[in-house]
Amino acid sequence: MKDKQTIIVLDFGGQYKDLIARRVRELGVYSIILSGDTTTKEILSYNPIGIITTGGPKSVYKTDSSLCDKELLQSGIPILGICYGMQMMAYVLKGTVQSAPVSEYGQTSGTVISESPLFEKVSNDLKVLMSHTDRITKIPEGFTVTACTNDCPIAAMENRDKKLYGVQFHPEVTHTLKGKTIIRNFLYNICNAKGDYNMKNYIETAIEEIRKQVGNEQVLLGLSGGVDSAVCAALISKAVPNQLVCIFVDHGFMRKNEAEEVKQAFADKSLKLIAVDASERFLKKLEGVTDPERKRKIIGAEFVEVFNDEALKLGRIKFLAQGTIYPDVIESGNGKAATIKSHHNVGGLPEKMGFSGLVEPLRGLFKDEVRKVGRELGLPAAITERQPFPGPGLAIRIIGEITKEKLDMLREADYIYRAELGKLKKKPSQYFAVLTNTRTVGVMGDERTYGYVLALRAVVTGDFMTADYAHIPQSVLARISTRITNEVHGITRIVYDITGKPPATIEWE
Repeated sequence: MKDKQTIIVLDFGGQYKDLIARRVRELGVYSIILSGDTTTKEILSYNPIGIITTGGPKSVYKTDSSLCDKELLQSGIPILGICYGMQMMAYVLKGTVQSAPVSEYGQTSGTVISESPLFEKVSNDLKVLMSHTDRITKIPEGFTVTACTNDCPIAAMENRDKKLYGVQFHPEVTHTLKGKTIIRNFLYNICNAKGDYNMKNYIETAIEEIRKQVGNEQVLLGLSGGVDSAVCAALISKAVPNQLVCIFVDHGFMRKNEAEEVKQAFADKSLKLIAVDASERFLKKLEGVTDPERKRKIIGAEFVEVFNDEALKLGRIKFLAQGTIYPDVIESGNGKAATIKSHHNVGGLPEKMGFSGLVEPLRGLFKDEVRKVGRELGLPAAITERQPFPGPGLAIRIIGEITKEKLDMLREADYIYRAELGKLKKKPSQYFAVLTNTRTVGVMGDERTYGYVLALRAVVTGDFMTADYAHIPQSVLARISTRITNEVHGITRIVYDITGKPPATIEWE
């Protein structure tokens, strides 16, 4: 964002790069992620107030490892090296990094052994997440060791004069107690951040940029009903009232009431909403299809066809809008924020429609920030707090062939499940039902039945990269089971998935 203080997160292949950038933003400072091979000249062109170098899977002393320039470390810009980032700092500045005799994984106890602005308001007794097989055995000249663990004598180091700091552990994860305080200390004690980043300012800037880009032209958006496209629509309609046309394709695989919730959410917005009920068309295309990848491809292709059919009726519209968000940009550009993921383009649109510009007002935001923008714009909780939902919807939460009967069964069962868990004071991060392809014998009244097995999934996670199954009280599970088997015809048995991620994924297909 222009005129905002910026922290660069320099990615060397660490799995937590997104989390680091999010933590910085949560603390009121704008952050962007760049690839570890970005040149020093390009990094400095952003005029960052600080740089955080991430973890990575390699050893810094291997010939094919990516290293930052010594020039960057001598630039005078405050730098915090995390895990590999700290080892790289030491290695480039002529310290020594070697394979550790004892690897450290998981939450580890440590000790702050020297006063440091990085550890202000942090207890000397640390609880941190370690994940390393190498360690620093000799710090560079001018550095001081500031923390250690039993198996890692140099768990943190600093050269205060050069504004260089390093930690072997991961302060960005919740397993590191006071990790957020450590990042805050880096931002405010060392980088002198002003904390000038928030969603109200982001909205104001985005509105200004949309108006400048679009002028008096119309904009076309494919509205899926998901958080990203919904917030994108609300933001554009606020910026350029009555210039946005949204095509909402109901493929018939949405959860109970969701199609109506989408229509209601935009009934009072300054935009044109075209709602298309294409459920029968999609079902026909999926007859006899059981492979999940084929389901995805068929649904994706058919969505494009329906969208094209409706878009062509509108005549020429100059701008296409997309709800692309920052993680999509990062993944596509390998950290350089340069390329858009292909599946976020409404592929296959006829060239004769003549789009001359792409409007992506959310491309700089993480998902939690998108939700905040939605709330600021007055979207209902049914939209802004909507749980992650795959594009093909319930089609990939039905194992095997999809039929209208199965969709109706799953829709009702999933609604009951979500309604009951929604009553909990402490809700799981995500929860949904899966209709399996297994049938099982049961008994209802005096008759034997032969119905489907329904699986319930609920997970607790901070970042959706890893997840634990939610420990739902037995009484709640019992109530859910009773309601579903009593109220949803065709489901005979309920099972609860207690697998974490890894080894499983959150979705079943």
